[in-house]
Amino acid sequence: MALSMGTAALAASFDNGEWVLARVPGADYWFPGVVQGSDAGFVRVVFDDGEVQTLPVSQVRAYDWDVGSKVECRYRDGEEWYGGTITRAGADGESIHVLYDDGDAERTKTKRCRAR
Repeated sequence: MALSMGTAALAASFDNGEWVLARVPGADYWFPGVVQGSDAGFVRVVFDDGEVQTLPVSQVRAYDWDVGSKVECRYRDGEEWYGGTITRAGADGESIHVLYDDGDAERTKTKRCRAR
């Protein structure tokens, strides 16, 4: 009983509209999204790309991307993921500037990125 109460309390710590990072089933990566609700150990997340998932609270964490964060992004919205570092973050919460490990750089959106 104490375990379920702890999980429910943890789920309640995410507020509607709060930015989070969440891991979708079968993925080894964290993707950005916004909390749309939580109940009984589950959190409903609207991801930046528009996908909506209801996930166990263990698959959701506080949004912590900032300047210096390591991410993988789809360069120029392509299909391949490339490692890089966030060098600037826009006030809108979605725009970031990434310096890729190979020296390329671009301004992009969080919906094109993920983290390990």
